Amino acid sequence: MKTNFLAGLELPNFSALNAAVRLWLETVANVRQHRETQRRPEDLWGEERSHLQPVNPRLFDVGRVLSVRANRQFRVTLESNRYSVPARLAGRPVTMKVYPDRVCIYHDGELVARHGRSFERHQDIEDPDHPKALIAQRRHARDALLLKRFLGLTPLAEKYHAGLLDRRGNAMAHVRKIVALVEIHGDDAVVRAITDALAFEAFSSEYIAHLIDARRRQLPEPSPLHLIRRQDLLELELPPADLSAYPDIPTGNDLQNEGGGDHGHD
Repeated sequence: MKTNFLAGLELPNFSALNAAVRLWLETVANVRQHRETQRRPEDLWGEERSHLQPVNPRLFDVGRVLSVRANRQFRVTLESNRYSVPARLAGRPVTMKVYPDRVCIYHDGELVARHGRSFERHQDIEDPDHPKALIAQRRHARDALLLKRFLGLTPLAEKYHAGLLDRRGNAMAHVRKIVALVEIHGDDAVVRAITDALAFEAFSSEYIAHLIDARRRQLPEPSPLHLIRRQDLLELELPPADLSAYPDIPTGNDLQNEGGGDHGHD
């Protein structure tokens, strides 16, 4: 190998080395006469093959077995690196099998996590599926608090929630948005909007927001003009009256003309 195959040979990686060795064996090493046996290895291999036993189909388990406990962040530690396990196993004892290329974690004999082994330091390796149950549990708890807040707004909230369940695909999404409107506009504005929405049988958070916004944009009615000083009366300027709509009423010019004509006649 050293003086024949590898002599002066430069190969980029092990994958290329394996292919080159196989080619060298098939074309050079196995077809030439061996110095000690005086026979070709290819011929000897044909005779030896019939005496070989079948290879054990089950590989030997060479994993290093460790008993560890997952922490509160559902992690187990190996050589300063942290590997995740399902969130339900936080604080529970598990069995870790360490292989050269992977880390397998078992609970009660069941494989619950499998990670590629890292040889770096202080790495956090997480399976994205492991925290899903915990996230769903926390979200359910938050939704329960939000629903309690919503139902406590008014006795009508329970009826409105029933309408959301009946008319909308995701009633809880509307409840979250309505509670958010409470934080912005206050209880009274949202309660009034819920009352009006029930009257119109309109069940959605968008309609509640529309009602609140519409009331905020209503302008106050103008109040009558109050004059508290006599001087205010004197300072009023009114335009002259337009009497063109009344043709039978004589204007000031007509009266002057009539007066002038009579005086000249007399």
